[in-house]
Amino acid sequence: MSIDDRALAPMIDHTLLKPEAVPAQIERLCEEALQHGFAAVCVNGAWVSLAARLLSGSDVAVAAVTGFPLGAGTSTAKAFEAGDAVAGGAAEVDVVINVGALRAGDGSLVEAEVRAVVEAVGAGVPVKVILETALLTDEEKVRGCRLAVASGAAFVKTSTGFGPGGATEEDVALLRRTVGPDVGVKAAGGIRTREQAEAMIAAGANRLGTSTSVQIVQGAGNLAPCRVGRARPPAADGKPYVKE
Repeated sequence: MSIDDRALAPMIDHTLLKPEAVPAQIERLCEEALQHGFAAVCVNGAWVSLAARLLSGSDVAVAAVTGFPLGAGTSTAKAFEAGDAVAGGAAEVDVVINVGALRAGDGSLVEAEVRAVVEAVGAGVPVKVILETALLTDEEKVRGCRLAVASGAAFVKTSTGFGPGGATEEDVALLRRTVGPDVGVKAAGGIRTREQAEAMIAAGANRLGTSTSVQIVQGAGNLAPCRVGRARPPAADGKPYVKE
């Protein structure tokens, strides 16, 4: 499939989640989002107020990550962090699920935690639940999706980009089949090229998270993905690896 830039850009969360990010980079992120008409900028909580000020009056939302990147904090902490982000100007929240609880079969904890975040942000603020699919079996992915939907999540999301793997077409298709047409599916983690972006959309994603948004909409995103923090030799095709 081929998607026009004007249709693709509003499906992208332009992302900068590196811990070493500085204000000038957040400013550039927001400038690019405005220029290209991305759906949102996705940032850590410390940058929410700056991004909200820079994007005030525009159609570009501020999305804040919560419980990021491990998802191993308490439900109370995640709910507080999400509410604080919204108070600072976030219009969307991406929260990392408690992966350990999901794998252990503690669905009540997972559901209660997501519900606490949904309630903390209030009506009108979409919550995207990050499953970190590379750590889960297909059965666990399906269970996580169902718990997220039951708790009021607006989206399920594949990955943080900081885990052992990113989005795959197979996972996106599984998530879409599980949640149906009325819940969003966000593909994130390792999406570097226009071809990858279009493949994720064809598989069922209606939102993408990537830090190479500009290159993708310009058709120039051709870097080969690499897992964060793991040194690897040059790719066989000679293209450099980049962090997810």
